[in-house]
Amino acid sequence: MEIERISSIKNALGEGPLWDHQQQRLFWVDSLKGHIFCLNQAEELTRWQLPHMIGSLAVVTEHTLLVALQNGLHFFNLQSNELTFICDPEAEQPATRFNDGKTDRFGNFIAGTMGISIRDRPLGALYRLRPDLSLDILEPDVIVANGPCFSPDGHTLYFNDGRRRILAYDYTPTGPLKNKRLIFDGNRHQTSSDGATVDTEGNIWTALTGSGEIGCLSAQGKLKNRIKMPVPLPSSVMFAGPNLDELYVTSISDSGNRRNDEYDSGGLFRIKGLDTAGLAETPFSEY
Repeated sequence: MEIERISSIKNALGEGPLWDHQQQRLFWVDSLKGHIFCLNQAEELTRWQLPHMIGSLAVVTEHTLLVALQNGLHFFNLQSNELTFICDPEAEQPATRFNDGKTDRFGNFIAGTMGISIRDRPLGALYRLRPDLSLDILEPDVIVANGPCFSPDGHTLYFNDGRRRILAYDYTPTGPLKNKRLIFDGNRHQTSSDGATVDTEGNIWTALTGSGEIGCLSAQGKLKNRIKMPVPLPSSVMFAGPNLDELYVTSISDSGNRRNDEYDSGGLFRIKGLDTAGLAETPFSEY
């Protein structure tokens, strides 16, 4: 196994890595600064500046993204830099913003919100944006929305609601969440989890931000492996590369409530040699 830093970019709040398998490019964001980054196969870097904090994104087409901003969900044109407003379910709640999000296996976008500075009670929720742009509330009891990801068959949702735990739900692309259950309690392992993804075998890979590690969990939540990172605050993970066998990891130098001044903090990292592979993410509305 090999861990290397990619690019010299130092993010404040690096988050939301997303591999566009069709175009062979990696997106990620600096949530605090409102930046979107893109790294192509030649490791050439492009950056876009948005007018608000950004939590996550999804690919729609080659030139269009779906972005989850502090002021709601929008389409973003990569060529014109134009934002097209979709909806803001918490427009009357200025104390929250969108955070982690990901498409399900059926082309819906699942994204949740969080308290910007209030973390002692649930101000946020988990939402599903459908291809017809209607919005469902999936889970109303959220402190910080972290790490939504799906089993290979798409019928189990994994999600961290900001309580140092990972929950699992039975999932369908149009119905409510069912059979809510706790599968991983970070407190039992002296850690907490953040962004997450799933490999072809159904294992959950997550940034263990509470202990500076990457964790691999079974589908039942058993902690199978812990990989020590060269930074204390890894934030999210995504399988990428032509064979989807490289794990990219974002990290934090200053999230607003957590800060680390080490040289590599806020960097983007790549882990090779894990002997596993991820699944290509479904573009929004293109199942």
